[in-house]
Amino acid sequence: MTTLFVNRLTVIDFSLLDPVAGLLGESWLVDIELDGSLDHQGMVLDFSEVKKQVKRCIDLEFDHRLLVPAQYSGCQTEKQEHRCDIRFQLTSGETLLHSSPNSAVTLIESETINEQSLIQAMMEKLQRELPDNIQELRLRLYADSTAGAWYRYSHGLKHHGGNCQRIAHGHRSRIVIYRNGTRDQALEADWADRWRDIYIATRSDLQATIQRTHQTFYRFGYTANQGLFSLELPSQRCYLVDSDTTVENLAQHIADTLKQEHPEAHFRVEAFEGVDKGAIGYS
Repeated sequence: MTTLFVNRLTVIDFSLLDPVAGLLGESWLVDIELDGSLDHQGMVLDFSEVKKQVKRCIDLEFDHRLLVPAQYSGCQTEKQEHRCDIRFQLTSGETLLHSSPNSAVTLIESETINEQSLIQAMMEKLQRELPDNIQELRLRLYADSTAGAWYRYSHGLKHHGGNCQRIAHGHRSRIVIYRNGTRDQALEADWADRWRDIYIATRSDLQATIQRTHQTFYRFGYTANQGLFSLELPSQRCYLVDSDTTVENLAQHIADTLKQEHPEAHFRVEAFEGVDKGAIGYS
């Protein structure tokens, strides 16, 4: 038996529902090991096939989706032919509502979404895709270990032609801020705190403001080319901007806000979107 490995095979950018924290954006790297016998080429599996078969399956089923712990007692799901409606009550009593095409949601048969439960779900999908000579499969999921300030956010881009249009997908993102040419880690920490576990929404997508048991909820919604999307969650978990929530616009928003708060200074803001990619804003 021989073992093949691929580190950082892909990155999945997704959101999940957590019973305590609510809607969380995440970015996890994926490492894979495959145990198997050698084929006629002297290979367990050609690296190009690993990328084609394994990466495609992971990206299709788990990337840019909302992952839902279907076994959690506060989770109610209603699936129709092409749609999925979710009602998710947090331990605090707050309720989140999500409605979308089926393709924007993956139900995980567990009480919480963590590395172990997601690995199990991935392995069940992948084992059906791999050739017969593969005897064992191992996965590792982990966040980027780069030091520094970071935040997790969820969003949706209604004008995007691909899967970024899904109203609840997200990222774990670093932020780097230069003030007058010098790194300012205090400002980085401040923005990481402002956007910690936040939903960043376009103001024009706000369809209703709802008062319920002394708490304000926002309902967002839009129609994109994959279908109708809606999301309802507590207003204090949201941050509204006047543009589409692309990383380019978010980087510039941070830079412009910093300029308003510190008019005497100039800024360079590196806002990441997940791992090793992002945009720069200047002010």
